[in-house]
Amino acid sequence: MKEERPILGIPLGDAAGIGPELVAKLAAKGVLSEHSCPVIIGDERLLIKGIEIAGVSFEYKRITHPEDIVSGEGILLLDTESLDTEGLRLSEVSASNGKEEADNLVRTMDWCKEGYLEGFCFAPLNKAAMKLGGYEYESEHELFADKLGVAHLPHGEMNVLEDLWTSRVTSHIPLSEVSRNITVERVMDAITLANDTLRRGGFTNPRIVIAAINPHGGDSGTCGREEIDVLEPAVRLAAENGIRVDGPFPSDTVFLKAFKGDYDAVVTMYHDQGQIAMKLKGFQKGITVAAGQPYAITTPAHGTAYDIAGKGIADTGAFEAAFRLCARMALSDRENKRK
Repeated sequence: MKEERPILGIPLGDAAGIGPELVAKLAAKGVLSEHSCPVIIGDERLLIKGIEIAGVSFEYKRITHPEDIVSGEGILLLDTESLDTEGLRLSEVSASNGKEEADNLVRTMDWCKEGYLEGFCFAPLNKAAMKLGGYEYESEHELFADKLGVAHLPHGEMNVLEDLWTSRVTSHIPLSEVSRNITVERVMDAITLANDTLRRGGFTNPRIVIAAINPHGGDSGTCGREEIDVLEPAVRLAAENGIRVDGPFPSDTVFLKAFKGDYDAVVTMYHDQGQIAMKLKGFQKGITVAAGQPYAITTPAHGTAYDIAGKGIADTGAFEAAFRLCARMALSDRENKRK
C-alpha cells in the first residue's frame, strides 16, 4: 500500500559522473515512486542536466526545506542550491564537486536523524573528489559512521550480487598490513555485522561462510596459522552465539559454493578477496550496503563511470537493485522499531 512505502532520500552523487542521469531514468521509469516516497536531494540545475542527458521527463515538486517533505506527494526534489552547473566539466575529478556531494550526504544524514527520512540510496560518488573537497575519510562509510555516531561500533561496506552478500574483516588498507589486522575480535565483528545486516535485508536465518586468508586454507598450519589461531576460534565463538556459520574454506573455492547457493554471505579477509569474485560475476548488477549504520543506506557498486558520463547510456540495473534493497531495509527497520 502507498502509505507503507518508506520515505527515502536519493542524493544525486558526483556531478561529473553518471549519477544525475541514473536518478532521472529511475524517476521516469517509476522505480522511485513504486518502492518509496522519494525525495531527490541535490541542486535542481544538476537534476535538469541529468534529465537532459537521459532524454527523459517526469513530474516533480521542488521544495527547499525538509519540513516540506510530505509522504505520498509524488516525487519531491529537495533543492540544495549547492552547485552552479554553468561551468561543470563532466568526467573530471573536482574538489568543488567532491565538497558538494559530501555536503549533501551530510545534509541527508541530518535529515534522517531529524526524522524526515528513513534512509537513502545515493547515486555514485567519487572518493578522490570528496577528499580534495575537504572530507578526509578513508571512504564514505567512515563519513557515515562519524556523522551518525557509530564509529565506535562495527560498521563497513557489504556488497550484494543478486542473492549473495559479502562482508570483509579489513578493507582499504595495504595488503602488507592485512594479516596483523586479522584478529578473533575483528573476525567476530565481521560475522556479526554480516548476520545482522542480512536480517535487515529480509533473511531470517542467514547462512554465512568464512574465507581463509592463506593458500589452501593454510595447509594445516604449514602455510600460515591464521586459520588455526584466529579464524577457527572466531567461527566457534560465532556459532556459540547462535550464528549459522561455516569455514574457514580456501578462498579459491569458497565462492564456487556460494554462487551455487550453499551460502547467503561470504566473510572475506581483505578487499579484493571478495570484490574480484563479485565483480567478475556481475559488475553491472552489484550493490554496496553501508552496514552497521542506524539507517538503510545503499548505492550501486559500479561507481561514477566517468568514461560514459554525459552519453545517456548508463545502465540502471544496479541502481534499481540498490534502491529496492534500501526500501526493504527501511521497512524492516520501521517494523523493528514497532516491536
